[in-house]
Amino acid sequence: MEPDKFELPLERVLFFSDAIVAIAITILALELRLPVPDDQTLHYVDLLRPWHLYLAFLLSFINISSFWNLHHRLFIYINKMDDGLKLINTCWLFFIVTLPFSSSVLSDHLSAPAAVTLYTINVLLIAVCQRLLWLYAIGHSYVEASMIDDENRRRINIFLNLDMVNGLIALIISFFAPVTAFVLLFFKIPLMLAAFFYLASVRRKMTAGQPPGLERGE
Repeated sequence: MEPDKFELPLERVLFFSDAIVAIAITILALELRLPVPDDQTLHYVDLLRPWHLYLAFLLSFINISSFWNLHHRLFIYINKMDDGLKLINTCWLFFIVTLPFSSSVLSDHLSAPAAVTLYTINVLLIAVCQRLLWLYAIGHSYVEASMIDDENRRRINIFLNLDMVNGLIALIISFFAPVTAFVLLFFKIPLMLAAFFYLASVRRKMTAGQPPGLERGE
């Protein structure tokens, strides 16, 4: 049987995307540095002085990791690739690889509105591209209905929307309260956990309302 012509490009795009994400995370670590001259003894206090670098690195690592995790989840269900989807994915990768740059600006100017605004725009654009990627795949029937149930579809939509809402709110706040916007970006993980527990509670209620043995497929 002739193989699906979309299968190989899809796999190659995913391998390429994973490699780019890995490189972006590696570049983040290269920004970590201690401002201590070589001819001076390193003291414990010197390890704490670049705390702003650590914060920016941690935030960006969390962002890239969570974006990659959701990207991976989307492509569990997306089974085809065309030029339009590759273009959106390329835009997503572009904003992923620019995050180390905006992170370095943020680490050097943690309380400056311009630096925080630049960073939040970067994060928001990644979230927007990710949302467009899913909408495009759904609209072009690249996600088969038999591959995803309503619960997983709802979970994906919630996480995609939370990413965009969190980035948009942080962007608005960054113009007049940059430190607050920076802190808000760290709420991404608590928001995701809240959504996870909400979906888990909904699933428990739905399961409790089913006849005995139905949740086991009996």
